[in-house]
Amino acid sequence: MFDADIWQEIFSTIRKNKLRTFLTGFSVAWGIFMLMVLLGSGNGLQNGVREEFADNAVNIMWLWTGETSLPYKGLKEGREIRFTNEDYDFLSGRAEDVDQVSSRFYLRGDITYSYGKEYGSFTTSTCYPALQEMEMIKLTQGRFINDLDMKEFRKVIVIGDDIRKALFKEEDPLGKYLKVGSVPFKVIGVSLDPGSEENRQAYMPFTTAQRLFAGGNRVHSFAVTTKMVNTAAEAEAIDVRVRQQLAQRHSFDPEDRRAMGSFNMLTEYIRTMKIFQAIKLFVWIIGIGTLIAGIVGVSNIMLILVKERTREIGIRKALGASPLSVIGLVLLESVLITTIAGYIGLVMGVGLMEGVNFGLEQMVAGGGGDQIFFRNPTVNFHTALAATAILIAAGALAGYIPARKAANVKPIEALRDE
Repeated sequence: MFDADIWQEIFSTIRKNKLRTFLTGFSVAWGIFMLMVLLGSGNGLQNGVREEFADNAVNIMWLWTGETSLPYKGLKEGREIRFTNEDYDFLSGRAEDVDQVSSRFYLRGDITYSYGKEYGSFTTSTCYPALQEMEMIKLTQGRFINDLDMKEFRKVIVIGDDIRKALFKEEDPLGKYLKVGSVPFKVIGVSLDPGSEENRQAYMPFTTAQRLFAGGNRVHSFAVTTKMVNTAAEAEAIDVRVRQQLAQRHSFDPEDRRAMGSFNMLTEYIRTMKIFQAIKLFVWIIGIGTLIAGIVGVSNIMLILVKERTREIGIRKALGASPLSVIGLVLLESVLITTIAGYIGLVMGVGLMEGVNFGLEQMVAGGGGDQIFFRNPTVNFHTALAATAILIAAGALAGYIPARKAANVKPIEALRDE
């Protein structure tokens, strides 16, 4: 039940010791402020890294071929390994651990694109429809390549926004025909990746490119997505299994990295996220350590306060005050100082991180944030709740020992105290 006399006494004690109360509260506020700043900064770095991975699915894996550098089962080194359409059928239908697959046939160098009197040299990526999801290709107009385009060998193309600007100016490109070399292609979509050179790249059906540009049965590389796993060791094991399956098909040593190269994004992603988990744990340890230093200060101040009020406490107990009421008085004062000061530090820390985030968003919106490796350095609501709970618990802990000391004061001895 709310007791006005107790609260009046607490506030009276605080007013009598303003400087001491301020310094005690400042140490607590500084501890929680630093905890919020450190957590926000850690989140900003982690979000920045995630932003770098956002250009592709995190479980994407690229495969390409070369020449063998190791003899294998009586076959000499120096053999050229070549992927074919049959490898696509194997990977998409029977390969272990593989989900989506897209083949690529390289059109060497930049090819001249033309529309009317406008022309320019741009990069062409030949692919399957799955590549849109695998490489997170964003469209501002139209659609991406579909299965019917692949099946019917359609001469359709998705162009990057820079190609649209260079060839079509202000004209709507959808449904128009541009020439890739001397071959007309119908524009079915426009892609846009802000701040990336991918806007100078066009996407055409792999099967169409293979037929028109003398590709035969050749596949230069694959992009595949693998099943999601939780550890880097599991991701590396998937890499090994995929290599072994293709090595068996093409008769080369699975350990021969020059025969077939690969890069597994999932391995790098998991390792990077584990590093940030360790950083976040370290930040919590440092932040809570700083907060504990402030809490120790509160506890010491409360011990001094109990010592100064020994005679008063003795009189209270002589008049019938219970030990629980004495403990409650000291605990309430400790929790009050800790909670108010800590909440001020919490608000200031969260406010600072929100201000930094606002500044970063303005930079990104103005087109100057492409190289910023620090995104959304804010503290989420659950973290703030956890910090508040820590504050209340810490305040109670800081006041408990002094409160127990006050409750054990004997009235006779207290009245003798000078």
